[in-house]
Amino acid sequence: MIATFVFLYPIYWLLMMSLKTQREAFRTPPSWIFLPTFGHFQRLFIQGGFLRTYYNSIMVSLGATIMALLLGVPASYSLSRGKSRAKNRILFSILGTQMAPPILFIIPYFVAYIRLGLIDSLFGLVLVCLSTTLALVIWSMRTFFDEIPIEIEEAALIDGASDLQTFLRVVLPLVSTGAVASGILCMILSWNQFLFPLVLTRRNAITATVALMKFLANEAEDWGLMASGSIVLTLPVLAFSALIRKYMARGLVAGAVKG
Repeated sequence: MIATFVFLYPIYWLLMMSLKTQREAFRTPPSWIFLPTFGHFQRLFIQGGFLRTYYNSIMVSLGATIMALLLGVPASYSLSRGKSRAKNRILFSILGTQMAPPILFIIPYFVAYIRLGLIDSLFGLVLVCLSTTLALVIWSMRTFFDEIPIEIEEAALIDGASDLQTFLRVVLPLVSTGAVASGILCMILSWNQFLFPLVLTRRNAITATVALMKFLANEAEDWGLMASGSIVLTLPVLAFSALIRKYMARGLVAGAVKG
């Protein structure tokens, strides 16, 4: 009960702040009954140009998630089924890339993006998000592939299926819940990215998280605008997670083999 209150109270506070006028929001003692206003949300989308940055966040998150799954799932499968002695070293090398704080890579990314012409581009942000999401997919999916008995694949091969057909028609359906769970986590990580979009964007590819910070810089005392932006930024993740929470729970705690 206490943990639920601690988790939900910041969301409740943001919601109340977004629905109160500036004067009502800072009244002491706070008023629990008030006439809600949607003026902050109107200014957010009409005056603040928030829709464009919101679209950028959606495109970057979807792009990074799709690319991470397309590249990470086959890579994880090969590392799970491969017999090379170096596969454990490869796995720990991938894990090692996630141990350093992201701020260490800011300057190398910035210099490389300038030379490649990727500054202020959505594709550049997808690539930088992929550096985080790809490792997550490889490590999380490897567990699911390890739990699938090799005899299932051998039976498919004996029946005449090729290696690709066995992977697509036999193995992938068994790890679908794990792939969904990994995709959700990738989506959340990409959606919440702030540091890299802040440094690697200028105007065209600014994401919603960066735009929210700039609202604070431009409107230092307008907490209603900040609160409404935070609510709008949080809603997609909450709605998406609620819609597929069953798949997420199964993917995180269950095995890949049914039966």
